[in-house]
Amino acid sequence: MDEHAARAAVPDVVIITGMSGAGRTEAMHTFEDMGYYVIDNLPPSLILSLAQLVGIDSGLGRHLAVVCDLRSQGLFDMLGPALDELAASEVSSAVVFLDASDESLRRRFSSARRRHPLSREGEPNSSAIARERAQLADVRRRADVVIDTSGLPVAELRRRLRASFSELSEQQLLEVHVFSFGFKHGMPVEADLIIDVRFLPNPFYDPALRELTGADAPVVDFVMGRPETRCFLEAWYALLDAVMPGYVAEGKRLLSIGVGCTGGQHRSVALANATGARLEGQGYRVSVSHRDLPLARG
Repeated sequence: MDEHAARAAVPDVVIITGMSGAGRTEAMHTFEDMGYYVIDNLPPSLILSLAQLVGIDSGLGRHLAVVCDLRSQGLFDMLGPALDELAASEVSSAVVFLDASDESLRRRFSSARRRHPLSREGEPNSSAIARERAQLADVRRRADVVIDTSGLPVAELRRRLRASFSELSEQQLLEVHVFSFGFKHGMPVEADLIIDVRFLPNPFYDPALRELTGADAPVVDFVMGRPETRCFLEAWYALLDAVMPGYVAEGKRLLSIGVGCTGGQHRSVALANATGARLEGQGYRVSVSHRDLPLARG
């Protein structure tokens, strides 16, 4: 199945289950980042009702992810009938089973100094792991996706879940905020990347441009038409082309890029807009704002 077909087949409801310590919490956070409604430790019998309650079956593109595991004890036995109920409805679903070797699970509980959540008084983790594995055997056989996380980096687990269950591309999952600012109004604290464009000729010193902003065509022409700017943009775009795929591969969900000039009125505004347009054209979700433009206009 190609990528576009896979994204068109994203199910309405994803049930996350599997072995304790195999990555259910990380999976839950990944689905939250993808925009799913996420519910932890939901009794399986409530899945269809909850999906209908929040409009999963309304055709509005909403999706639900629920974590169901043996913490609910007897209620977990209803997972099979709940899956049958979903199959008989118009709500599509998939089961993700997260697994890991016994050795990996023992090591994780030991390093975290935690008892297995199903262990009884005085029972070693190894025994609780074996008991949980036996109880989950039927659910594992019924799973649509089984991921063994024994030697799997967290970033790779996220990537696999996004590849299978996100309607957005990897680039679209990274939300990019580009903003302009003026250094004289203070350094931004929220930026991941900051570029200083004060070295470029300043339209402020042209009386015809002083009262305009970097959103006005005469200022844009002044800034973008300079040979210094063309040289800068070639290097700036090359830097972005080098680092952006790395942020995507890392699974970063929000990237903030600050473009600064002296007052935040001319050069930074024009170049923040150009940067945003460039990244949007490459398939990223981009928002652009101008932090200090109201101060300049005031």
